[in-house]
Amino acid sequence: MRPRGAGAFAAAWVVTWLLAVLLAGAVGAQEPIRIGLQAPITGPWAYEGEMARNSVEIVKDQINARGGVLGRPIEIVLGDDQGNPRQSALVAQRMVAAGVVAVIGTYGSSINEAASTIYERAGVVNIAYGATAVQLTERGWRYFFRTCFRDDRQGAFFAQLVNEMLGASRVAILHDNTTFARGLAEAARASLAAEGLAELVFYDAVTPGERDFTPILSRMRARAPEVVYYTGYYPEAALIARQMRDLGIDALFVGGNAAINDEFVEIAGLEVASGALMTQEPLPTDLPYPEAQAFLEEYVRRHGQPPSSPWPVYAADALLVLAAAIEATGSTESEILAEFIRGPLAIQGITGPIAFDSRGDREGAIYLAYQVGPDGGLQPYEP
Repeated sequence: MRPRGAGAFAAAWVVTWLLAVLLAGAVGAQEPIRIGLQAPITGPWAYEGEMARNSVEIVKDQINARGGVLGRPIEIVLGDDQGNPRQSALVAQRMVAAGVVAVIGTYGSSINEAASTIYERAGVVNIAYGATAVQLTERGWRYFFRTCFRDDRQGAFFAQLVNEMLGASRVAILHDNTTFARGLAEAARASLAAEGLAELVFYDAVTPGERDFTPILSRMRARAPEVVYYTGYYPEAALIARQMRDLGIDALFVGGNAAINDEFVEIAGLEVASGALMTQEPLPTDLPYPEAQAFLEEYVRRHGQPPSSPWPVYAADALLVLAAAIEATGSTESEILAEFIRGPLAIQGITGPIAFDSRGDREGAIYLAYQVGPDGGLQPYEP
């Protein structure tokens, strides 16, 4: 004889089991949309990579809190390329094998070049956040975009800075032979020549990773430049600025948009870094948009201080672009996303309005000159 109430218990158990099955099916239906983030989490540019990860995580959390995209949460798949072209290619291969919908990445034009080649062949949309070399969008590729701006526009701004704001007549340019730095140096040299006001008295390259730049700086000293423009990255920029002072070179040090951040000040020392200038897209703290203010407040709440360079915010904007494209098209197919991003997409990002031309370049460009202040912070330069 069955115990009294056993039938009711069994029925209740069946109902509970059915609910569990249904709920499991519902959860399974909400499979996350997996988007890759390629960044230098370790290596010489780890500071930039960490800020990019922080920024993308903020936007991801905000999107997911609003219900995700197409009712599905976004999941970020992180790939550490170590700021190395070979490792970048390996990360890209892993991203493709993992089946990510699209990729945000990476910092450094030569690093990005290695990865974007693989993404193009695999048909994966990839949006660069810190790769400004002109040649990257001259390849006629379908799946490559960037939320940052091109070096030729920055080179023209440098010439304007020298001629209109600094009034200098003798300029030296140094680069590090990487795709980005050489491209910016060439753009700056061409713009100076076109304007014909300042003379380029020295032009040469250093080797990334070196620590002693006194031989090339000694040769540069003989040319008596008034302004030295270094278009490479911040680890070498800081050492060059310090060794210039050690050699008695009192020319104004100006860095390109990868040369100066908090790490530059720390490596060079405040007494050397103070007064240095930089040509750069507006820092997050100088963006006039409510989206920028909201982003900064959340970044500071999580990490104690705002990002000290613009690149991590362009990474966050890349995620906003991808989310908008997926939502608008109702698709995660690369062909559909690429066509939409290059065509009708127009959104308000953290760094301002975002739309792309036929090559995949972001339309419009804004540059400012920044100066390292006496406290080590960056502030817009006022002559």
